[in-house]
Amino acid sequence: MQFIKIILTTVGSVAALFLSAKVIGNKQMSQLNMFDYINGITIGSIGAEMATSLDGAFYYPLTAIAIYTFIIWFISYAGSKNIKLRRFFSGRSILLMRGGKIYEKNFKKANIDVNEFLTQCRINGYFRLGEIDTAVMEQNGQISVMPKSRNRPVTPEDVGMNISEERYDIVVITDGHILEKNLADTGNNRSWLEKELIRLKIGSIRDIFIGVCDEKNNLTVFKKNGEVYKNDVFQ
Repeated sequence: MQFIKIILTTVGSVAALFLSAKVIGNKQMSQLNMFDYINGITIGSIGAEMATSLDGAFYYPLTAIAIYTFIIWFISYAGSKNIKLRRFFSGRSILLMRGGKIYEKNFKKANIDVNEFLTQCRINGYFRLGEIDTAVMEQNGQISVMPKSRNRPVTPEDVGMNISEERYDIVVITDGHILEKNLADTGNNRSWLEKELIRLKIGSIRDIFIGVCDEKNNLTVFKKNGEVYKNDVFQ
């Protein structure tokens, strides 16, 4: 008897979760923000409890699923009508870089470090920071990258050009610290780095957020600016 009950409550749980998903709306995993993710886990846990309920009180978790579904739907609906509510529950995009300027304090706000940022840039196909005009942390944690106009995708074949292979940028300074091994990989030393910093009129390495060396042995630095860009220009 209990076995049959488990089968019935499991089927009921699947049906309840399916209906809940239909009401809330379907999203891919990459589109979920933190609020959606937490609610998905919670509703799934309640559904599992309903499926294994043996004390006859399966309607308790079923009621909880219904209430959760209504609350989430209402918040989603209210957010579609009010931008402040949408930003509160879904979060807002965070500008990490624009016009060649990096907002290091926004990195802390987005809870992302330099290595994660560079990884996401490479995943987006940009191995050189100098090619990027704007980088934004979206509400779902993904980083969107807009290249500079001259770096937007056009294949050499399209314009009949023959070009040599380029090397990715090597990070030699991060958050005010010299990466000795990376500096050595570029074929340079501290003496070269100090001369480059003098040429760029950089007073102290501690003022640098990121410093990279390209295949032509050019040093590019992005200074700490202490600014916070608060406006969400994408909403």
